[in-house]
Amino acid sequence: MVTVAGHAYPWDVIGDPSFPDRVRDLGLTGVTLAASYHSTRAATPLHPRHQLVDARWAALYRPVRDRVWAAHRLRPGVAEWTTEADPFGVAAEALRRAGVPVTAWIVLTHSTRLGSAHPDLAVTNCFGERYPYALCPANPEVRDYAAALTAEAVQDAPVDAVSLEACGQLGLAHLGHHEKTDDAWTPDAARLLSICCCWACQSAWRERGLDPGEVIDRLRAAVRAEAARGADPSPTPLPEQMADLMLDTRHATTDALRTQVLAALREVLPHAPVTLHANPDPWATGPSPGLTPTAAGDVDALLVPVWPTVPASAEIVTRAAGSGRPVDAYVTVLPPAAPDALADHVRRLRDAGATRFSLYHLGLAPAWRQRLFVEILKAVQND
Repeated sequence: MVTVAGHAYPWDVIGDPSFPDRVRDLGLTGVTLAASYHSTRAATPLHPRHQLVDARWAALYRPVRDRVWAAHRLRPGVAEWTTEADPFGVAAEALRRAGVPVTAWIVLTHSTRLGSAHPDLAVTNCFGERYPYALCPANPEVRDYAAALTAEAVQDAPVDAVSLEACGQLGLAHLGHHEKTDDAWTPDAARLLSICCCWACQSAWRERGLDPGEVIDRLRAAVRAEAARGADPSPTPLPEQMADLMLDTRHATTDALRTQVLAALREVLPHAPVTLHANPDPWATGPSPGLTPTAAGDVDALLVPVWPTVPASAEIVTRAAGSGRPVDAYVTVLPPAAPDALADHVRRLRDAGATRFSLYHLGLAPAWRQRLFVEILKAVQND
């Protein structure tokens, strides 16, 4: 049986009594609701009270309790753009009362506010340029923050499951501000510039026998070579042994982050199913970080990003399905998806091994795109 759920923000639900009915009418099996989220400017075209929400910084959509966060240098922001003290709790309760299951959507290492305030904890490329939106999980403080954030996101909340986003390292790509970086780097250069060279990562390299100075010099040279090369195919730009050790280092810190986060979650919700946003490409960074060898075994399902409505997206599902865990295909009805290609797209994903679908986004989609949710549901369940 294929299940189909939809993503939403607390403000999509609060103040809109028709929202739960719309979810049921669409035939969805539940809502994945943001409990902690990065900054965003979100359209709300179907809401009866507002058309736009400007969430100006990353926030926890639960009470930010002093007694929990007093010992942490990293502390989540409060959602001052909402009138509720517990936006997630209020929205989740409204959905549950209407018989709609709720998954807590928790974003972990993505916070421009915290990365700007604490640049020593931000991902740093080989040129010494920091990515303030990206907290590096090689830092113990970042892992402690993510674990506490997870526990606080679901504490005493009416939730049925948990979905973990950015449970690993973010990299170069970031859709923020007025982005002026599209197509500036080759895929190899973007990957090189997504390798974190912060003090914690350099310390981890030394423990594995790598000289950080040599690594950084090679990375810079490889980036410059990519810039000169253009778009033509090239061999791996780093020595294989060095690349393997660097990937092992990243995976070790990713595993440490996930282990700590899951331990904190289990203290609060011992039996809640956990879905991990992930990518079968081991070098991937971003909201869906690359799978480590042990990641799939720690969770109940993998959510993989398949927004472009192109045949190649099915390969991501096929590779993830090889882990032996259920695969949740993350599909959008917004750009870059082509509306007339969505039905065939989700059929390919289902045939490639997806047994669950998560749809983006119930609150952002205007009325004419809402019908696409129904078309997707029909395509994956009725063929």
